[in-house]
Amino acid sequence: MLNYDIAGAIWYQGESNRANSKSYYKSFPLLIESWRNLWDKDFPFYYVQIAPFDYDKDKKDIKAAVVRDAQLYTMLSVPYTGMAVTNDIGNLKNIHPTNKQEVGRRLALWALAKTYGVKDVEYSGPIYKSMEVKRNKIILTFDHAESGLSIKGKALKEFYIAGADKKFYEAKARIKGDKVEVYSSKVKKPEAVRFAFDDKALPNLMNNEGLPASAFRTDTWEISLE
Repeated sequence: MLNYDIAGAIWYQGESNRANSKSYYKSFPLLIESWRNLWDKDFPFYYVQIAPFDYDKDKKDIKAAVVRDAQLYTMLSVPYTGMAVTNDIGNLKNIHPTNKQEVGRRLALWALAKTYGVKDVEYSGPIYKSMEVKRNKIILTFDHAESGLSIKGKALKEFYIAGADKKFYEAKARIKGDKVEVYSSKVKKPEAVRFAFDDKALPNLMNNEGLPASAFRTDTWEISLE
């Protein structure tokens, strides 16, 4: 195939990388780099963040969440990449969710905006940008939230907060314009927030264009898979 030119790639990651999820922070960027080196071209690489699924039947697990985190890390660190988030159109009972048309549409938004130069197209849901601690609350700021944030449902869910002991507790969260305020009575001095950091998390934070927020964590703490 190297004898042919390449315009770009779209990639739908398989689930088996859960088995070595921590190495995905290195292996996925390396895949993209190796393909670009082979073609001697920094072509666009757009991909799908893996959807939520109940892998272990009622057991709390974060192996897939770590893969998603590595996918977000890749988008933020590797040029000419983009990620379609699917945490709102997954199916916990079907590892291959059927709404592929929307997956394709979200990938197309990236290509239209970033490769083909179409103007005034919002191509991404909210992406965590920064945090600020205010007393017992953490205020989160996002990219791709200029038009405001919205909830799919009645109340935000899948937010967790921790203090210096690094123990995460389920948190309350509310939208404040283009920011989210997170807090819990169990954490008096918060230091970090994680959002949708579970294999089967079904979050509901979106921007006003209807694109879902990516799972994220504000911390850089060592992740335990035990």
